[in-house]
Amino acid sequence: MADWKIIGLSGLFNAALTIILIIIFFPLFFLGPLTGGFLASYFSRRYEDYDKMDLKDGAVVGIFSGIIGGLIITLILIMGFEAINTLINLISLKIGIIPGANTVVAAYLIFQLSLIISIILGAIGGLIGIKVKR
Repeated sequence: MADWKIIGLSGLFNAALTIILIIIFFPLFFLGPLTGGFLASYFSRRYEDYDKMDLKDGAVVGIFSGIIGGLIITLILIMGFEAINTLINLISLKIGIIPGANTVVAAYLIFQLSLIISIILGAIGGLIGIKVKR
């Protein structure tokens, strides 16, 4: 079994840091998922039933952290910020097919993009965490 407390806390840290960086300076948002994956793999002591973690295990732990962080980021972005409402309006203007479905499509796009970015960068952060741990 993976150390789910560490993975959950790393996912939460991932989301918090990403949202803060989106508000302060958007181009640095990728540091949130990298840091979350790094922390998840660096502080995990075991994965499955053995003590040694290799690069594959670090990537898997980073991916789990990225999934949790990506879901939290999506909820925060869709529920709250004016900048995201503006982004949804811009996407809605470009899509414009079905009047009521524009916001649903925009929310789905935000969901997919935040999950994909968090998963990929979380896996890279997990690999870095294992390399630093050795």
